[in-house]
Amino acid sequence: MFQENTDQVRLLQPAVLAFVGDAVFNLFIRERLVRRKQASSHQLHIDATRYVKAASQSRIAREMQKDFNEDEAFVFRRGRNAKSTTIPKNANVQDYHYATAFEAVLGYLYLTGQTERLDTFLEQAASIIENDETENQHE
Repeated sequence: MFQENTDQVRLLQPAVLAFVGDAVFNLFIRERLVRRKQASSHQLHIDATRYVKAASQSRIAREMQKDFNEDEAFVFRRGRNAKSTTIPKNANVQDYHYATAFEAVLGYLYLTGQTERLDTFLEQAASIIENDETENQHE
């Protein structure tokens, strides 16, 4: 869609980039769960929320932001600093801002056609949550 104009995508409203990034991350997680286990749609939904809730995405963002290139860091800062009209009742404000910033980066990568970079980030994000769960099970 915008692959030829990265600057145009960089300057989209952070909430618009996050809107796209949210969909990309949700689809990635849902597909990952369906491929890895047989379960009811209800159980898959419960499992998916562990990855996509604001607290988890905030955790992912904090760990991954050190790996962002200049453009990704720019999009991330804009997403983190964007004004939020509503914040989910189960999320704290800071987590929500970091989650929005993470989703904005995913949206940016998707809209600019940077599929290899996007795939790397999606895999890394899922691994962060899965590794956290594995560590918590062993404690």
